[in-house]
Amino acid sequence: MTDTTTSRPGKATSAAGIDVDAVGDALLGKWKKERLEGRQMAEDPRMHTIHGQPMDEHRQRVLEQLGILVESGAIQRAFPKYLGGADNHGGNIAAYQELVLADPSMQIKSGVQWGLFGAAILHLGTREHHEKWLPDVMSLKLPGAFAMTEIGHGSDVASIGTTATYDAETEEFVIHTPFKGAWKDYLGNAALHGQAAVVFAQLITNGVNHGVHAFFVPIRTPAGDMMPGVGSEDDGVKGGLNGIDNGRLHFTNVRVPRTNLLNRYGDVAADGTYSSSIESPGRRFFTMIGTLVQGRVSLDGSAVQAMQAALAIAIRYGSERRQFPGASGRDTVLMDYGQHQRRLLPRLAQSYAMAFAGERLLTVFDEVFSGAGDTPENREDLETLAAALKPLSTWAALDTLQEAREACGGAGFIAKNRLTGLRADLDIYVTFEGDNNILLQLVGKRLLTDYAAQFKNADRAVLAKAAASQIGDRVTRFGLRRVGQSIADLGQVARSVESMRAPEAQHALLSDRVETMVSEIAMALREATKNVPKSDKQAHAIAGEEAFNAQQHKLIEAARAHGELLQWEAFTEGIEKVKDTESRRVLIWLRDLFGFGLIENNAAWYLVQGRISPQRAEAVTAYIDRLLGRLRPHALDLVEAFGLTPELLRAEIASGIEEERQAEAQAYVDAQRAAGTWPIHEKELRAQAKK
Repeated sequence: MTDTTTSRPGKATSAAGIDVDAVGDALLGKWKKERLEGRQMAEDPRMHTIHGQPMDEHRQRVLEQLGILVESGAIQRAFPKYLGGADNHGGNIAAYQELVLADPSMQIKSGVQWGLFGAAILHLGTREHHEKWLPDVMSLKLPGAFAMTEIGHGSDVASIGTTATYDAETEEFVIHTPFKGAWKDYLGNAALHGQAAVVFAQLITNGVNHGVHAFFVPIRTPAGDMMPGVGSEDDGVKGGLNGIDNGRLHFTNVRVPRTNLLNRYGDVAADGTYSSSIESPGRRFFTMIGTLVQGRVSLDGSAVQAMQAALAIAIRYGSERRQFPGASGRDTVLMDYGQHQRRLLPRLAQSYAMAFAGERLLTVFDEVFSGAGDTPENREDLETLAAALKPLSTWAALDTLQEAREACGGAGFIAKNRLTGLRADLDIYVTFEGDNNILLQLVGKRLLTDYAAQFKNADRAVLAKAAASQIGDRVTRFGLRRVGQSIADLGQVARSVESMRAPEAQHALLSDRVETMVSEIAMALREATKNVPKSDKQAHAIAGEEAFNAQQHKLIEAARAHGELLQWEAFTEGIEKVKDTESRRVLIWLRDLFGFGLIENNAAWYLVQGRISPQRAEAVTAYIDRLLGRLRPHALDLVEAFGLTPELLRAEIASGIEEERQAEAQAYVDAQRAAGTWPIHEKELRAQAKK
């Protein structure tokens, strides 16, 4: 138990502190062992970013770092036991997420090699493919690229232009990029190191396009020479992650054997006959793409790690750095300023919520990929959960890194304090493995599907009643209910917030927002097409498309609200893992800060919808300020629970150096005053003269 009555520099005192170890264990979660192993790798100086290193040298260093991962046995966890792996899917991702604290370029390049290139062979291929290629992939003897994204088709994978046309006479597929928009781009390992690629292309046989499939295609010799028909371009310097050799690939009638088709979900016989265990082309496509969801799961947790690092740096520095004289005569510690608390503590609460939500996501991922819960329904839930959480955590990481940078002033802009480097490297996280807005749109569509399922067998009378109740409920909320609430709240700020502090009340407000937004969108879509005859399929489709486009922004906002609700629920469940009474009390305050922050951020919606009164909205802000005051004494303990050692942070301003500077400055002033040599200030002199 940490005793906050002891004199920790720059820290306000309180009666008791949290149990840092207990809270830390809750954050480490089910795969604590693997996370600590990942952190041990991240602490190795050989794995660390060298600030300002030229791109070519950085690329070579990162390739060598991947070799160190292999030598250390750090990459085998997710691969099959019959190939020397451990079939430990959750533990693999947990350890991988920690590597962002070493060098994000190294982390992402390893993700390209084993989490994308290797995983595609593992999940889309058969045992024959596994035995043929995976041993060399695992050992890094065969570096590879994941060639899905095209210049002209980013998130729209189903519409990619690259083709794989089957030639029955030679039993080969002909891989071809017919125009420049079909060139594969932004691919790690494509510019220099990759010797093969898993190429996604439209499978065409006997004149029929069977949709996107994956093919193993050699692209370079071990000596680095391009294979015939394969072209490559270097993407050059990027905004971040410059240790990765991103580049473009294009193919001119490149032939590969029929058996290079990764055929777990679709196969072509020697005579060109296509077969698949999944009859629907759409479901087949989403099943294949869904097997690669681990990239989104990885980015979600990695973003949270970067977020925690930024907060640990900024809060430690803010607890030592002093600025502007206070009533005590000394300059005030930054974390004692209300605005500084407003800048950092809500983001601290957000990081806890996202960490617990990430653990839930990782658990579902492991259940599916271990086979313990591999059902179509669970896979769909996993994809939706990943699509909901990855956008929120990656956006939050960028926001937190920028706010932490500003909160640390000029010191935050120095490269050795890491905030700017992490900010640059994590910028791409919001658009790779799925653009965040597109992912949230997928979540929104799932919410609409689930909403529609409630009325699947309903007749027109039931639908009309549901619509009427929605309208009637809104009238009530805008009318007597809100007036009554305002009267009850008048002059009773404490009372108005008291009813919202219960977790049930917070959950009701957060879930009601999601449900209302989804139902309103569903009603709007239905109204837009109800007068268009279904017999006129084109007109009906156009009307539906126009209506959906008009509702797209609202749908994405509803999906974001759904993700935030999931985070709040995960935080609430996470608190139950901590048994220490004081720790639970502080974590409940932190959870409330997160929940009330969501309500405050969306106060306009709650007011317009009549869910809360103006007085209650004002009370929410007032209560947040009270929570900030309560949490301030625990801020250092809460970031200490992240368990980020000096070797992981590697930020000078988080090392205690500022406290040493402050102590030196104060000692100098005290000595001067004791010796009578401290000069009198002009203001003080004038004040004495007036007496």
